[in-house]
Amino acid sequence: MLAALTPAPVTIAPTRRIIQLLVGLWLYGASMALQIRAALGLNPWDVLHEGLAERTGLSFGTVTALVGVLVLLCWLPLRQRPGVGTVSNVLVIGVAVDVTLALLPAPTGLAVRVLLLAGGVVLNGLAAAVYIGARLGPGPRDGLTTGFCARTGTSLRLVRTAVEVIVLAAGWLLGGTVGVGTVLYALAIGPLTQAFLPPVTWVRPRPAA
Repeated sequence: MLAALTPAPVTIAPTRRIIQLLVGLWLYGASMALQIRAALGLNPWDVLHEGLAERTGLSFGTVTALVGVLVLLCWLPLRQRPGVGTVSNVLVIGVAVDVTLALLPAPTGLAVRVLLLAGGVVLNGLAAAVYIGARLGPGPRDGLTTGFCARTGTSLRLVRTAVEVIVLAAGWLLGGTVGVGTVLYALAIGPLTQAFLPPVTWVRPRPAA
């Protein structure tokens, strides 16, 4: 879902990288559920997921996974190679969203909804840093963006903006929730993820002298 950034990394053992990846992906799905329950606006891809879920009757998590698979198919002409993190992204996040939604009732008070939104955005930034920091492959949506940039030489910012505007518009037309949460996510997620990345980013250990 975010492209990998480049902070000062730390050394992490291989087994811990897998655990870190899975924990980050699960928390990412849980953070999506918090924002859904807040009902104050979602990030562009989740606006699309919600719109499709409303139209198809499928669960939010199922739609998230199916869209991830479709996006992965778009990697083929870009000659992108998925990693463990890419496949795990498709499998884990959708389950985490549905499980969290099943456990978390929809709030009625605005104050609780605002807290869920704020907590969901912060948790999303942390979760993204955790799974990105494992460096086991980008998510399908990030890989699509970076792959297109690599093949065409187009600016990453331009491609990401264009993709998210198209996805947001399509999701809104399908009935997805656009609101203050959409704006908050757009403004906060980059700085939050960047702030959380340094202590969780893996680097290959140097061989002993």
